Amino acid sequence: MRNLSKILICLLLLAPLQNIKAQQMPLSDSAFASVITCGPGNDFYTTFGHSAIRVCDPARGIDSVYNYGTFDFNTKNFYLKFATGRLNYCLSRRQYLEYMYEYFYEKRAVWEQPLLLTHQELNNLYLALEWNYRPENRYYRYDLFRDNCATRTRDMVTSALAHRTLWTEATADTNLSYRELIYPLMDRKLEWWRLGCDLLMGARCDKRCSNFEYMFLPMQLMNQLDTTTFADTHRPFAAKTVQILPETKDELADSLSPTILFWFLFVVVLCFTVIGWSKRWPMTWLDAVLFGVVGLLSLFILAMWFGSAHYCTKLNFNLLWASPLFIYFAIALRRSNRWIVIAQIVMLVAALLILVTGWPQHFNAAVTPIALTLFVRLINNLRFNNNK
Repeated sequence: MRNLSKILICLLLLAPLQNIKAQQMPLSDSAFASVITCGPGNDFYTTFGHSAIRVCDPARGIDSVYNYGTFDFNTKNFYLKFATGRLNYCLSRRQYLEYMYEYFYEKRAVWEQPLLLTHQELNNLYLALEWNYRPENRYYRYDLFRDNCATRTRDMVTSALAHRTLWTEATADTNLSYRELIYPLMDRKLEWWRLGCDLLMGARCDKRCSNFEYMFLPMQLMNQLDTTTFADTHRPFAAKTVQILPETKDELADSLSPTILFWFLFVVVLCFTVIGWSKRWPMTWLDAVLFGVVGLLSLFILAMWFGSAHYCTKLNFNLLWASPLFIYFAIALRRSNRWIVIAQIVMLVAALLILVTGWPQHFNAAVTPIALTLFVRLINNLRFNNNK
């Protein structure tokens, strides 16, 4: 009887350990995980595509997609939080077919890459995703370059590995910057969006990226996974990419190039200025409008630099040509202090030099005619300005 009692006690002590082990290994041998990559859509916030993780276990009726790119449009002060980088994104979980229907409806391309994980690694990934899906864990601060749906997908699948490391082949276009990586995604159909991004993104966006940093873009993540292998065996980390949905969305219409528009504005302003010199037209209304608009732009750039949590809006040298001094010029007009006008002219020359050299920050091509337009009007200001 004593021996039987000892056996029962041991079984009772081992039972909780067996339950814990069962919870740690919830998926069957038929389960698999994959990375889902979605192509760009027609809305600007879908321009860069999307990444998610699929976990499927037919034996247990599990087929879920974990999506780190979810946000709520109904959030209080949504646009203010989005602009200042304080909008919370979250991890959502949806059924695979429901998730795919959304991209079928939007006519966007979708690819799938099954991950060649061990059973233990697959369970590690599943349990980590489930833990991350808890209400107290699912929210995070989105960052376009450093913390988004693609980087979260990358980090989750690599952190699930059990004592194995990965090796990624160098990409053909090495040492590209964040700005250069997103430029091809904003072609002639999105040139105004490209201008807006270039005005708000500072010098940090022009740092050269490593292969690891390239994976902030979903398509780059997909391409990198295609060439990623395990360091010890050189076996692939992901199976061959399969396209699930083709792209059938309508093409966006070409937009009017802002560079061409602002060159036209420069020519018009230059002609008016030359005629005004001979006719002695004051044209202060033109300076008030032009300087006022640029001055307001400078305040927005300053607000995004100092009042925003965005990594990419710091150290913005666009303030050399879109300077807060233009607010003063718009108010004072021909009564502006000559030395302050000269200081701003020097800053415009510095901005033009940055345009030519591309250092320390890349400026949009449309900045050239804008800076020259401002230069012409400031020279005109000096010509008719008697203030010292």
